[in-house]
Amino acid sequence: MLFLAIEVLDEIVFGAQEAAWPLMRRDLGLGYAQIGLLLGAPGVLAALVEPILGLFGDAGRRRLIVVAGGLAFASALMLVALAPGFAWLLLCFIVIWSASGAFVSLSQASLMDLEPERQEANMARWTFAGAAGAVAGPLVLVLALALGAGWRAVYLLCAALMLPLVLGAGRARFGAAAHGTFAAALQGALAAIRRPEVMRWLLLVQATDLVWNVLAGYLALYFVDVVGLPAAAAGGVVVAWTLSALAGDGLLLLILARVSGLTWLRVSAVLALLAYPALLLVPGAGAKVVLLGLVGILQAGWYAIPQGRLFTALRGTAGTAIALSSVAAAGGALVPLAVGALAERAGLQAALWIPMLAPLALLVFAKSERKIPGSEAGFF
Repeated sequence: MLFLAIEVLDEIVFGAQEAAWPLMRRDLGLGYAQIGLLLGAPGVLAALVEPILGLFGDAGRRRLIVVAGGLAFASALMLVALAPGFAWLLLCFIVIWSASGAFVSLSQASLMDLEPERQEANMARWTFAGAAGAVAGPLVLVLALALGAGWRAVYLLCAALMLPLVLGAGRARFGAAAHGTFAAALQGALAAIRRPEVMRWLLLVQATDLVWNVLAGYLALYFVDVVGLPAAAAGGVVVAWTLSALAGDGLLLLILARVSGLTWLRVSAVLALLAYPALLLVPGAGAKVVLLGLVGILQAGWYAIPQGRLFTALRGTAGTAIALSSVAAAGGALVPLAVGALAERAGLQAALWIPMLAPLALLVFAKSERKIPGSEAGFF
């Protein structure tokens, strides 16, 4: 439960941030290009650090890395609350992304390694926990605004909530090391990256991130700048998005008990290719919110299933899976930069056609089915 709680709080942080972008832009004088840099650059830099952390995690240093990452995460959140402008905020976000890789990603890896026969099921549980946190994040922001506290107070609160989880991580069970040395872990990663099955899941994990993180990162701004809603109402739209994602992840637990994960990916991708263009083209805020909710439900499993299959392909070396995912994420982290740059030139409406690549990638790569040992196990 500790590892799931860590994921919940991580998503509270980023869920509140997604809803707070219009407020942060106003208070700090940010432009689309700067926001794109804030969304993309920290991920690129974190991708340089996280592979090393993941491999050290497989070489017996997982507890140390998780605890140190949690302390760095909490410290950076406190500094965000003091940010006077763009440069300070960028530095804090760089620390937060790298610290999240240490604290959250290796917690995920530990959950996977502790129950290797339930990796796809546990990924569904992990995603559901994250969706619950993503719902809570905008609600925390709305409550803070109602109390007159502002977005900065939310970061201070999350920093305070993180400290007990860091203490818990210091006493948690992390399982046996997969490799005796960092060099052995690196050799294993280099061998794994040459396997087509591993490359397939890495590609799909990054492609599906276009909807959850890229679209969500610009969602509040889209409803303010394109649809014309006030910032508070746009925060409510983010809440609706996260609620629909939570509902979808709850349904996913039932869906995977009846049909294969790859079947669901293909069906949901076809439906999303109908719903997402309609979301961008239909006039009126109400219709857009309804279609947004449908997209939120349909994208359930787009991360959990490919990531769970990646862990299964690399069973026993979840730190290596995290390391390879981080390397792949370096390219994916450039997408928010591209969206921000395109929005600066052509407008946000045009830029948000980019996430359409996610369901297209699912139709191309989520084709063949293969039995995964343990996938028939119950979810709870």
